[in-house]
Amino acid sequence: MVNRSSFWTQANALLRKNLTFQKRNVNTNLRLILFPLILCILLVVIQSLIDAQFNTPDFKCGCACPDKSTTCSDSEKVCGVQYSNQIQIIDCAIPKPPEWPPILQLPSEFCKDNRTCPVKVLFTANNQSFGQILSDNMFPSAPIVNYSDIMASLVSNVVGSNKNPEETNFNEPAFTSDLPLFLVQNQCPRNNTGLIFPYQIAGTTLEKEIKCAQGTRFWRKSSTDINNELYNGYQRDNTRQTDDVASAFDFLDSNEHGFNITVWYKSYFKTGFRPSTLLRIPRSVNLISNAYLQFLRGPGTKMIFEFVKEMPKSRTPFRIEVASLLGGLFFTWVVLQLFPVVLTSLVYEKQQKLRIMMKMHGLGDGPYWMISYGYFLALSVIYMLCFVICGSVLGLKFFTLNDYSIQFVFYFIYINLQISLAFLLSSFFSNVKTATVTAYIAVFGTGLLGGFLFQFFLQDSSFPRGWIICMELYPGFALYRGLYEFAQSATIASSSRTYGMRWQDLSDSSNGMKEVLIIMFAEWKLVFFVAYYIDQVLSTGSGKTPLFFLKGFQKKPLSSFSKPGIQRQGSKVLAQMEKPDVIQEREKVEQLLREPTVNHAIVCDDLKKFYPGKDGNPGKFAVRELFLAVPRGECFGMLGPNGAGKTSFISMMIGLTKPTSGAAYVQGLDVRAHMDGIYTSMGVCPQHDLLWESLTGREHLLFYGRLKNLKGSVLNQAVEESLKSLNLFHGGVADKQAGKYSGGMKRRLSVAISLIGDPKVVYMDEPSTGLDPASRKCLWNVIKLAKRDRAIILTTHSMEEAEALCDRLGIFVDGSLQCIGNPKELKGRYGGTYVFTMTASSDHEKDVENMVQQLTPNANKIYHLSGTQKFELPKEDVKIANVFQAVELAKRKFTVVAWGLADTTLEDVFIKVAREAHAFDTLS
Repeated sequence: MVNRSSFWTQANALLRKNLTFQKRNVNTNLRLILFPLILCILLVVIQSLIDAQFNTPDFKCGCACPDKSTTCSDSEKVCGVQYSNQIQIIDCAIPKPPEWPPILQLPSEFCKDNRTCPVKVLFTANNQSFGQILSDNMFPSAPIVNYSDIMASLVSNVVGSNKNPEETNFNEPAFTSDLPLFLVQNQCPRNNTGLIFPYQIAGTTLEKEIKCAQGTRFWRKSSTDINNELYNGYQRDNTRQTDDVASAFDFLDSNEHGFNITVWYKSYFKTGFRPSTLLRIPRSVNLISNAYLQFLRGPGTKMIFEFVKEMPKSRTPFRIEVASLLGGLFFTWVVLQLFPVVLTSLVYEKQQKLRIMMKMHGLGDGPYWMISYGYFLALSVIYMLCFVICGSVLGLKFFTLNDYSIQFVFYFIYINLQISLAFLLSSFFSNVKTATVTAYIAVFGTGLLGGFLFQFFLQDSSFPRGWIICMELYPGFALYRGLYEFAQSATIASSSRTYGMRWQDLSDSSNGMKEVLIIMFAEWKLVFFVAYYIDQVLSTGSGKTPLFFLKGFQKKPLSSFSKPGIQRQGSKVLAQMEKPDVIQEREKVEQLLREPTVNHAIVCDDLKKFYPGKDGNPGKFAVRELFLAVPRGECFGMLGPNGAGKTSFISMMIGLTKPTSGAAYVQGLDVRAHMDGIYTSMGVCPQHDLLWESLTGREHLLFYGRLKNLKGSVLNQAVEESLKSLNLFHGGVADKQAGKYSGGMKRRLSVAISLIGDPKVVYMDEPSTGLDPASRKCLWNVIKLAKRDRAIILTTHSMEEAEALCDRLGIFVDGSLQCIGNPKELKGRYGGTYVFTMTASSDHEKDVENMVQQLTPNANKIYHLSGTQKFELPKEDVKIANVFQAVELAKRKFTVVAWGLADTTLEDVFIKVAREAHAFDTLS
């Protein structure tokens, strides 16, 4: 047995192959890396365009010429809030915000008819009389107006407006809009025409209409009645409740000894999808507080609410951080682009059977998983580093403001989870196209669902946190949540000119990064182990049961074919089909099982393979009751028609399928339990070439040679000899990619791979298919030399090839071995006839038949067409000299165009055995 390569030798071979394969795909890798670079550049371009737009006067603090001049230079213009519209004011510096009189919020549909303007106020209390007294004190009976300074006198009155407030109070829309102001009082005069008063703000004189509004108060029995009235129709239009109610009050248990109150107020905007707006609540609280003070201290008592003022602010240029705004969606796509790459690569190896090909040449599961996982991890790390570096170099705040160590941990955990998930899903795909389409649908679907569904749930504070966590169990949403948190931190940091996400921020309950990292880390470990388990159970040729991890507690099967007391079921063949050579082979196998020897590399004991019926079709025995012993130094040829069971037999021997019953031993190891050990001494040339199209012939042989524990100069010498012996050395063929090989060159390379590393058992399934005569002759010479110290099983449809290469032949028909022996024995046993052929004119066909009947009455005509006839002549009845004499005599009587006498060929034997087997099956 060959010296098995170590774990690290196999890992080194696979790593070198992967690096070579990666070198062939430089252009593909560059395109992959350019994707995030192009996206980052696109975001920078969009950012530049938006910044340029915001740099126009429309979005800058408003300016005007002094002294109301129509024209002036830019340096002469004066800028400020007073010259700005609602958009421009955001950009202005406001060191001294204006003071505004407090405003009572009135219904939006208030005073539509411009005549009667009642302000409806609801109230309730445990003590109705107390509540009635307080409500009567809310509004003044008459306005207090100082016509010389109306603006200052508004503070002593109750000023209301139905204009909705804004996000800030730098510009009070109640004064700057076209809608009038209202003085709310107990009774309005009949002629409510209003008045126009001038006022100044920031040095500018403006005019405002002010009208009277009558405050009307209504008692309700309980707060429940008030709720029902306020929110009647709320579900039909959630931006408008009852439009005729300004506010409502519940005095609860208030009395002269204590003040306790609940205030209902109008809120026309909700937080979440729209920015929050200011709420005009202080004026309502002040009114009811003054009413209580007047109840306690008399009507002259009052708390004056002088003004409402915004906090000062510096200049705030318009800025929209595009990368942070769109990062959740776009960057999700960037990171997920790796998933189809990894998945399709794994499925490609599975579809092309390259994984099992490597396994059959000695690559263990441990080295495969370590190198493949590490290989994809290295690619992913490089990809993500390029992604972060590109974004940082281009100045995207999404990357530069957030802590790089958090970004590294987040991306590292996720790419590990993504690779593990690709390994898991690859077990369920067998077609690259299907896997690719599914993967890209998942990529774009995840991004779109995250951006247009999941993000809304994150922003809605009322959405249950538990459901958020459940959705994050899907890795794509966990990725989106992490990127969303980075984007939010960058946006806030950019506007406030502070730092983005730091490690201490993860302890904040509103920050979801901590839970995302925990979920992804736990899923990474779980998915990895599940993927490895499923790979061991479902992968082709693994031969492991679902409980393989408990094998240490199970009874170990025998590792040698020395098995005393073997019990077989149905091992007797029907007497009618038993042939002496087949019986002799069975007895030889039984002898070897009783007295094992190292000389026989392959022993098959009553091997069977049954495929159950499907779709109403009956089941079929592909291989039945096969007994075979192949010693070292022998090339055993398997002949048989298509569907005879040859490929099924080889599939069982190389671990692609499991036997239904029976046993087979290779180098003393059972194929049912020790295929990993058998692979180390086995070479396979499959029926279809299993090659990497981007690797050269030399690189293929170097890889498989390393798997067979060849190193250094021994490896190079073995590769050179293989290439030369199979005529793949000259003309640069050895260093040409296998994808550019012709069919014959691929077959020769497959044969070279099967023989590299001196395997002791070699399976060749139709190795000369597609070869020209010269290449076929060269291949035969290589196989003849190779069989000196190894056992070779070869299948072929070429009788010439079988006769030239095989020491023994076995003819299979319907899964059964019909005969076995060397070519001469088979021809002697089944070919006891000569084939006589003669061509004459159609007038003398009867004369030809008479001549043959005179040679032997047992002659059998097997062919007749246009004067050409063929006859089988039993050898025991005919002498060759008599045939020549008969032909010379016939030439004197009629014209003989052509004639010939041939001995039985191997093809004749094959046809005869197949016909007999089919005839027996038909009768039985």
